[in-house]
Amino acid sequence: MTLFHLCKVARSLLNSYRHRAVVKTVQGLRVWEFQSMHPCTSIAEQKRIEEILEKTVAPLPSFEMREKSPPPPESNSLEFMYFYKSLEKDQRLEFLEKLSHDFGVDHRWVSDLASKLLDAQVRDVATVLQVEDRLRYSLTPRYRHLLSHISRVPGGVKFLVDLRADLLEFTSSKSSDSTHLRDLNSTLKSLLSEWFSVGLLRLERITWQSPCEILQKISQYEAVHPVRNWTDLKRRVGSYRRCYAFTHASMPGEPLVVLHVALTEEIANNIQGIVREFATLDVDEDVNKISAAIFYSISSTQAGLQGVELGNYLIKRVVRELQSEFPHISQFSSLSPIPGFSSWLQGALSQQKKEGRALELLSEEEWKEVEEVTGAAPGASTLEALRRLISTSDWIHSERLIHTLEPVLMRLCAWYLYGEKRRGYALNPVANFHLQNGATMWRLNWQADTSPRGIANSCGIMVNYRYFLQETGTNSAAYLHNRVIKASEQVLGLVSQFQMNSKL
Repeated sequence: MTLFHLCKVARSLLNSYRHRAVVKTVQGLRVWEFQSMHPCTSIAEQKRIEEILEKTVAPLPSFEMREKSPPPPESNSLEFMYFYKSLEKDQRLEFLEKLSHDFGVDHRWVSDLASKLLDAQVRDVATVLQVEDRLRYSLTPRYRHLLSHISRVPGGVKFLVDLRADLLEFTSSKSSDSTHLRDLNSTLKSLLSEWFSVGLLRLERITWQSPCEILQKISQYEAVHPVRNWTDLKRRVGSYRRCYAFTHASMPGEPLVVLHVALTEEIANNIQGIVREFATLDVDEDVNKISAAIFYSISSTQAGLQGVELGNYLIKRVVRELQSEFPHISQFSSLSPIPGFSSWLQGALSQQKKEGRALELLSEEEWKEVEEVTGAAPGASTLEALRRLISTSDWIHSERLIHTLEPVLMRLCAWYLYGEKRRGYALNPVANFHLQNGATMWRLNWQADTSPRGIANSCGIMVNYRYFLQETGTNSAAYLHNRVIKASEQVLGLVSQFQMNSKL
């Protein structure tokens, strides 16, 4: 048996271990039987996968020919795309694993050049730079050129965005622990970041006169406050409202990230007046009634562009657009949901119960009020009664419960946004997004979203992140470099109250 065949057998055994598979040899071909009960790929399908990859993934040109080699035929890219789209989910995973493993970096070549670079350190600078250039080129995965060529065919960029969405799903769901697959994802993300750089994006304002297909997608992609019907959508792109989207020439008709703005007299403190008020549906705008721009919804539409910075640039571009249209606008703020607060609160209550410190979350007077309102006995039963209240929306129908829970939930929410961290940054993803942009955590709003979704996610609380345009650069740098959160007196006051009453 040749060295080539020995390496092939060894690689097959390694893949078998990775997938916890049993490898059987039938006439020299492998049949996979996954213990996870996924349907195995047939011998014919596996052979077809190998044939497609060998045909469509061109060899990496030599260093000397890297700029002179003719590009592969466009048919290779089209055949790769067509074949991938025809595969089932499990087959796509196997296909991508083989692509990333067998057509990545030539590690032997890299090792040889790394050794030569060490030896070249005693030579002249020109020699060192030349070896470094060769080493840099050798670190290019073979499949990278395929991805670049696919981006140049019609529909190729959209195909790659969707392919990365598959990669993210496979890696996040633990369907595969392949390091090669993660490297493929990293390479594709890097390419997409280049192709979708802010200078290549087009800002479009969406109006009721926009193409029906675009309006339909705006409605479908709305992830923060779902659009109920066409009248609702007309309101959101009509008077005293603005809707903007980033688009890309390679994905015509596809909004990439969408921002909804409300033009108001003052900074809004509840979402109902924005998305459910139809009194001004067909009226003309009175410029004198517009002094604030409220960013109340921002939605990314392409899962495959996760991690590619688009939303922060969109807000900055929209601010410039609004300043051009309304030079007198002086207030820019979000009205943001607080996803995850209710879940965090339930976890905090459970943890406090286990540690026997639950009473520290509320003052003695507040616990007595909860006992009276719920009829629960003191101690653990009161804690359980509080947990049940928070897990349902029933409490919002009782004025007494609303009054009792307001100070408790407001200071707990303030701490969740300001004090709970991941790697030193805000745990809440929406807070992290706006703070990175340089916004100030300005105001928490009680009963700002009383929809079932708002109550379930954040007990109806929403938050304004305010953009003081002269301070955003300083705030952003302080947050990104030193983890410093700029917050208003209201927020800091609530945080202080939490620290006085609680010891999480």
